[in-house]
Amino acid sequence: MSAALKPVPHEAALLAGTRGSPLALVQTRMVLKALREAGEPAPLDALPLTTTGDAEQRQHLADLGGKGLFAKEIHEALLDGHVDFAVHSLKDLETELPPGVVIAAVLPREDVLDVIILAPDCPPDERRVPLCGLPVGARIGTASARRVAQLRHLRPDLRFGLMRGNVQTRLRKLESGDFAATILAMAGLRRLGLDGRAALVLEPETMLPAAGQGIIAITARAEDGVMRARLAAIDDAPAHLAAIAERALVAALDGSCRSPIAAHARLLPGNRLHITGLVAREDGSFLLRRSLEGDAAEAARLGTALGEELRADSPADLFG
Repeated sequence: MSAALKPVPHEAALLAGTRGSPLALVQTRMVLKALREAGEPAPLDALPLTTTGDAEQRQHLADLGGKGLFAKEIHEALLDGHVDFAVHSLKDLETELPPGVVIAAVLPREDVLDVIILAPDCPPDERRVPLCGLPVGARIGTASARRVAQLRHLRPDLRFGLMRGNVQTRLRKLESGDFAATILAMAGLRRLGLDGRAALVLEPETMLPAAGQGIIAITARAEDGVMRARLAAIDDAPAHLAAIAERALVAALDGSCRSPIAAHARLLPGNRLHITGLVAREDGSFLLRRSLEGDAAEAARLGTALGEELRADSPADLFG
């Protein structure tokens, strides 16, 4: 966080902390628009901040310290009073937030699916094999252990290399010729108007999404009851219940960026919640998928129970 930052008087504007990527700024504008439409009378503005996760893209996040690096500086600004709330892609938030920080609201969930984007010179493979849009032996650019494990389980022939950065950066790297394809979340592509780049949509049966995928989360100071009440006006209950269940599952598995873990919860008629979870080895040699359904009011308990079941039925060394 810049040393020049100073607390902003609340009467001047309510400030939203955010990453500076094009997608993060689009998502922050969505939150500000939702607040205005909900009747928020105060002026609203955004303060883009550079995070450690954005600044260092040559290593895996797990080697740098985990998902929290996408929010560390933002939450420091929040706790120091430089911003009033903060906007995040929920899947990029660490499972255990810093003391004094809470998720105050989430927006309605966008499409949860992952998609494959092919390089310009990568012709689709028409043979009847799983993920037939990918040529045999294709090299895929990704930094996600979850995506690698599930693709390797289906297609052991595929090769993988590290690709990090925002959506536009990854698309440019794909054009460099080092990779045949990359995998991105449909939610981000849609919000950027780039969903036409998707060559192959991966259904949950093929690629279970990350916990929180497609959800925009807004964090606030736990002690700031006034700000939390303002944010509650834009909270989407179905998305929030899904988020609670999915994050509880990950917490039960003690998940990190090194852990190929996936989770997807959805609200059903009759206030029922269905959650599917997955744990795997990154080499694809082991993959376990289970589901559980129950009362939506018990979202946290359902996520925890399914996570504990997956952990009990998986090799112990996965969580070492």
